[in-house]
Amino acid sequence: MTTTAATFQPTTSRVEDIELYADALDPRQAAALYHTHGCFVVRGLMKPYLAEIQRDIEAAAQQAIALLDQAVKVPEGWVTPDGTLFLPAPPNFPRDKQIMVLAFNYTTSAAFFRSAFDSRLLDIVEAILGPNIELFINGQCLYKEPVGGHPKNLHQDSAYFEHRYEGPVACLSYVVDTDLVNGALHVVPGSHRLGTLPHIDTFSHLGLDPQDWPWESTLPIIGEAGDAIFFHVRTIHGSQENRSSRPRPVFIHRYRAAEDYVVIGATTVANRQEAEKRIAEARKENQKGLMVRGFRTYNPMRG
Repeated sequence: MTTTAATFQPTTSRVEDIELYADALDPRQAAALYHTHGCFVVRGLMKPYLAEIQRDIEAAAQQAIALLDQAVKVPEGWVTPDGTLFLPAPPNFPRDKQIMVLAFNYTTSAAFFRSAFDSRLLDIVEAILGPNIELFINGQCLYKEPVGGHPKNLHQDSAYFEHRYEGPVACLSYVVDTDLVNGALHVVPGSHRLGTLPHIDTFSHLGLDPQDWPWESTLPIIGEAGDAIFFHVRTIHGSQENRSSRPRPVFIHRYRAAEDYVVIGATTVANRQEAEKRIAEARKENQKGLMVRGFRTYNPMRG
């Protein structure tokens, strides 16, 4: 029987219980919160990088919009030549397509890449994963445009990239002050202990059935620009639409232990089912990320 919000008891219903501050940070305390709740927030952690990252994100957004007439249809939506993913826009929007995943990553923004090596951030990740850590994926920016910017339905990241071992630690940072109006991140503390739950196809790709996991079952994290939210690959999370008049971007770093790797990668129910048939084919040798801490030793079994 699948666990639902009605049968699950979160480990906390208060943000204060998972809240830390960058100027008084204890990585061991952060790791304890992570293991207990599957999520926590560090207030102000990414503030040193904000000005440059905000500049680069807005440049990337304007570039993507200028390229929209060259967008190509893909199963997930439409992709412009720079790699930005668009979804259908709501009826009251001036365009028929709206940005979802912006082409803002480690290959386009030096400021974003530098922020991935922040020593305080990596101290936390090392306390969680151990000394040998690599980057997973190329960084990500989810960009909610004004006036109805797309929701990201409740989901677990493991539905998209299930790993052989612990899986990646995600660090999502607010680029602007973020609240219930413009799309704060919602989490379900303790849900990382449930394993990967069945997902369905939704407007925002794989998601949990909203009848099983309504927004009322979650804990929203309201925060300021520069606040960083860490969460487990199986922690249930998502964000509602941006109902404000300004964009609401976030940027995400993901880290995993150097020996870990994806065994199932998917964006829809159908391609996940196909990927599940090929788990035995998954290998580490073609999934090596850039090392940010420690050293990768040679393993003849994995390359």
